[in-house]
Amino acid sequence: MSSNSGTLWVAATPIGNPGDLSLRAVQVLSGVWRILAEDTRRSGLLLAGCGVSSPGFLSLHEHNEIRRLPAVLGLLKAGRDLALLSDAGTPLLSDPGYRLVRACREEGIKVSPLPGPSAICAALSAAGVAPLPFAFLGFPPRGRGERERFFAPYAGLKLTLVFFERKDRLAACLRDAGKVLGRREACLAREMTKVHEEFIKFSLDAAHLLPEDMKGEMTVLIGPPETVPCAEERENPDAFIREALNAGLGVRETARIVRMRIPGLTRKEIYRRVQELKTSCSGSDIVPVNTVQRDSAP
Repeated sequence: MSSNSGTLWVAATPIGNPGDLSLRAVQVLSGVWRILAEDTRRSGLLLAGCGVSSPGFLSLHEHNEIRRLPAVLGLLKAGRDLALLSDAGTPLLSDPGYRLVRACREEGIKVSPLPGPSAICAALSAAGVAPLPFAFLGFPPRGRGERERFFAPYAGLKLTLVFFERKDRLAACLRDAGKVLGRREACLAREMTKVHEEFIKFSLDAAHLLPEDMKGEMTVLIGPPETVPCAEERENPDAFIREALNAGLGVRETARIVRMRIPGLTRKEIYRRVQELKTSCSGSDIVPVNTVQRDSAP
């Protein structure tokens, strides 16, 4: 690591409440040469409200990060200290900055974190869903088929899944997640650390009962499956097939979803069994847990 180079500080900023910016972050951000930010105006207002005397900003976002790399690395090599911010929370976690941090490491430039707010950790700490082990997935894709393929690798893993979603895509995303992952405990964390903070517990198969009037930043947690398919279940997927059929899926879609949830079976095997069970599937063995529990901040 070059002793003459500056330091890139990776700084976490509040996800809602300005009071969550640490005293150390205030000190460091007030002393760097420039601050790299996704939205310089938004970050400027935030830091001014937190008492940071900003030395100035440079924009760095997903559309210009690669183009900016040579200039930013040049400043750091010249001994300038810089700070990297995202719009809210911890940089790199579903935000720009990975390419810059990796390039700094490759060039021997010091990178140091200023830890603090993270929507991921905040949600896991307060949702009441199993916190460990977990996987953070960022933002799911937009298309239905892409989303189903996106969730499929996690269908048989005992993990809590955490991801972000926009309010206008939330219902469709939860519907597709439910098709692939099955019935699971879930929680929607919205507006965390803000006045209208709310945690809504629900069963994934009852996601359609969630209120339609929700606004704000959404963090979704889906708990692990109660059981992971064993070898016997992989050989005899009837329970999964009945669940899908009782949910109203057709033969073709049921076969596709079951194949994603139970890897190792051929499409032909599953399709044949789906057709055999379709006429006998009464749905009496599937009882959705249609409950939604809202926990709002006082």
